[in-house]
Amino acid sequence: MPFGVEWHDFITIGLLVLLEGALSADNALVLAVLVLPLPPGQQTRALRYGIGGAFAFRILSTLFATYMIHWNWVKLVGALYLLYLPGKHFLQRSESADGPKRAIRTFLGLSAFWSTVVRVELTDFVFAIDSILVAVAMSRKAWVIVTGGILGILAMRLLIGQLLGIVQKYPAIVHGAYVIVAWVGIKLLIEYFHSIGLIGWEVPRWLSITVVFVLFGISTFYARWKEQKAERTAGAGP
Repeated sequence: MPFGVEWHDFITIGLLVLLEGALSADNALVLAVLVLPLPPGQQTRALRYGIGGAFAFRILSTLFATYMIHWNWVKLVGALYLLYLPGKHFLQRSESADGPKRAIRTFLGLSAFWSTVVRVELTDFVFAIDSILVAVAMSRKAWVIVTGGILGILAMRLLIGQLLGIVQKYPAIVHGAYVIVAWVGIKLLIEYFHSIGLIGWEVPRWLSITVVFVLFGISTFYARWKEQKAERTAGAGP
């Protein structure tokens, strides 16, 4: 890829950051859900480590972007995993006074914390493919793609922090968050079937973003109503 610097390169970088921010609402919510099983004090740290590793991954994946075009199987694996998460949540959930009980699963002999970090890394790997292919379509300069990708990750990190704050304040919103995770999995599955020619259509970007915001709005309204109901019940106690 060429490395020259031209004035319109900075406009392209700005567009890449805006694009990443617009398309990362569902991505950010999925990553926020992944760290929820950890104690509150470890959630932000797990995201910091996971997103930190994503910087290195975005740079490496940019160098191999032409090969990533053929990695359709990653979308299939990612879709199945994202559909597995809400299935497990709704089948195994048990309500407690503090909200949904969330079990911590470990793998590869890692602690719960590092298992979560790895999950964040692998999930970002799935999400990054679309972002990088779009970036390559907008510019052939590696430094432009890497800069736009890194700034986009920073924007997503800020968004995840805001989402975590909302989820911690209204625990019942977790159920709605898992519905959105299921929607993202369905969207990835449709994209995979479209890429292999099994279906002739795919989910438009505007529709995907609209569904995410509608589901998140409904979930937030329900969680706030449930929280207010619990406060009124506690206030009317003996």
